[in-house]
Amino acid sequence: MAGILTFYTNPMSRGQIARWAIEESGASYETVLLDYATTMKQEPFLSINPMGKVPAIVHNGQVVTECAAICAYLAEAFPDAGLAPTPAERADYYRWLFFGAGPLEQAITNRAMGFAPTDDQGRMAGYGNYDLAVDVLEKAVAASPYIAGDRFTAADVYVGSQVIWGVQFGTLPKRAAFEAYIARLVSRDAYVRAKGIDLALIAEA
Repeated sequence: MAGILTFYTNPMSRGQIARWAIEESGASYETVLLDYATTMKQEPFLSINPMGKVPAIVHNGQVVTECAAICAYLAEAFPDAGLAPTPAERADYYRWLFFGAGPLEQAITNRAMGFAPTDDQGRMAGYGNYDLAVDVLEKAVAASPYIAGDRFTAADVYVGSQVIWGVQFGTLPKRAAFEAYIARLVSRDAYVRAKGIDLALIAEA
C-alpha cells in the first residue's frame, strides 16, 4: 500500500526506532522535525498526537503513534519488504513485540527512575522485577538469530532498538547474547541509513 507517508520526529528520541522501521519498509516519506519545548506541544502536532510525543506517522490520512504499533503497521502496509511474520513466526513476533513495548520498557524505565518493586508489588507489576525481565529477554534473543526465528522482521526493529540502546547507555547489562544480537542488527543497510540520517540531524542541531 503506497501513498503519502509523513514522519514526525526529533532525532534525539524514540523517533530513531520509527525511522529505522520506515527505512526497512522501503517507503517514500517526508520528515517533519519537531522541538520538544515548542512544536511538539502545539498545534498542528497535538491534533496528530495529543500526547505531544514523537514519533508519529500519518499514512494516507491515517495516524499511527507508539513505536511498536508503527513497526507493526509498516510491516503490513508495505508487505513487499518482508517485515511481517509468516504464520510460523506470528506467535513469537507478537509475543516479543508486545513484551518489548510492555514489561521490558516498564522494567527499564522504572529502574532508571529509581523504583524497584517489592515482592508484593512485583506480583502486581507486569514485568515482575527488572532482573526477571532482563533474563527473559536474554533467553529470547539467544533462542534464534532473530526474535521471531531465523528471519529478520519488524519485531526486531523494536526489540532490537531496546537492546541496542540499553547496552549502549547501560540500562541493560552487556551480555553475550545481547551483543551477538546487536551485531546482526547494526550491520543492516536500513539501520545504517537511518542512523546516519539521525546522526546528521543531531550534528546540525
